[in-house]
Amino acid sequence: MGFGIIKVVGNEMYFVQLNELLLQKYADPYTKLKLIFERTISLIDTYHPDEIAIEAPFFGKNVQSMLKLGRAQGVAMAAGLSREIPITEYLPKKIKMAITGNGNASKEQVAKMLQSLLKLKTLPKNLDSTDGLAAAVCHFYNSGKVTGEKSYSGWASFVSQNTARVKK
Repeated sequence: MGFGIIKVVGNEMYFVQLNELLLQKYADPYTKLKLIFERTISLIDTYHPDEIAIEAPFFGKNVQSMLKLGRAQGVAMAAGLSREIPITEYLPKKIKMAITGNGNASKEQVAKMLQSLLKLKTLPKNLDSTDGLAAAVCHFYNSGKVTGEKSYSGWASFVSQNTARVKK
């Protein structure tokens, strides 16, 4: 499970941390869920976030993987909710679109764009942590904190909010 933390000052974002929980060494799925909860609480108590952004579950072919992912996300969400922190979910395609402009971008493309946006010197070998950071950056772009920037859900939304800019 990857996570990323950014700090927002005014309408600027700054990189704080990215990392991942390495859970492969634990065989018991309930131990993994407990560790996710405890680590999320620890991050909350250390960094005091105002908001949490999380990647929404996606529908894959493997039902067991989806179930495990949903449980992990639910435990992380419960940790945030236990500290009364608002949570926003973003679909993977929306996160990729916010970072790269392409909803079908690869993990590598997202990671490289994050490296450029946040001026990161290096990227981690495993890109799960950049997934967490991408969710945070996506939330920054979609939360209205960027002065003068509007968020659009698609072309129809853009056109309806920019009628003077659209030629017929």
